[in-house]
Amino acid sequence: MPSIISSLLRKTHRLSFFSSPPSKQIQYCSTEPPQTPSEPSPLFPFDSFDFPTSTQNTKAEYPSLVKEFDRKVEFDEEDESPEGFPFEIIDNLGEQTITLKRDFKGQMIEVEVHNPVLAEEEETKDDDKESLTQLDIPLIVKLANGKGNSVEFYCTACSTHITVDRMRIKRPEIAPDRIYRGPNFSALDEQLQKAFSKYLEVRGIDSSLANFLQDYMIKKDGREFLVWIRDTKGFIEED
Repeated sequence: MPSIISSLLRKTHRLSFFSSPPSKQIQYCSTEPPQTPSEPSPLFPFDSFDFPTSTQNTKAEYPSLVKEFDRKVEFDEEDESPEGFPFEIIDNLGEQTITLKRDFKGQMIEVEVHNPVLAEEEETKDDDKESLTQLDIPLIVKLANGKGNSVEFYCTACSTHITVDRMRIKRPEIAPDRIYRGPNFSALDEQLQKAFSKYLEVRGIDSSLANFLQDYMIKKDGREFLVWIRDTKGFIEED
């Protein structure tokens, strides 16, 4: 399944990562060039390469690579949350996940949003338009009332809705890896499923959040790509 970064890379120019160093004329130790051997060297063709040494300056040796990095590292301002968005967004550059937090009538709600995966690409009827990209974004919705137990909903955010895959009750006296993981949500009574879905919607886990995350996580992936370029550029310049 292709990653989001692969989808973004198809719409950007490829970087020229392997710009060859300038060639130099080989200098012989004697005034006469060596005799051409009757048998080729066992190191051929590597014996004729002019490998860069540790004393060479990377920026001078590979100017096009560094110049390309300089051109690419242009950060867009982070997107502001829409008006009335009920969650605080915690988004640290370099991390694959973001965290959403809010207080709902004394209940602490935390949504852990994971790196999206490409679900499908639907071809549009108009050949001039690009295919529609659908993301599946894994979520862990944690609800705590400060009285001990808490609830975790394991969900998937699509473009138009959020589906619950399973849920579990966390008890502080039981180690997390030993807690009963709970049944598959689809195995519950249909009316119970609807009641839980409504319970989450009232707390902001709804279709508007799903739509917001589709756009936000694509742009986050683009920002993380720029961070990767910046860090790689810094490493190359330190070489």
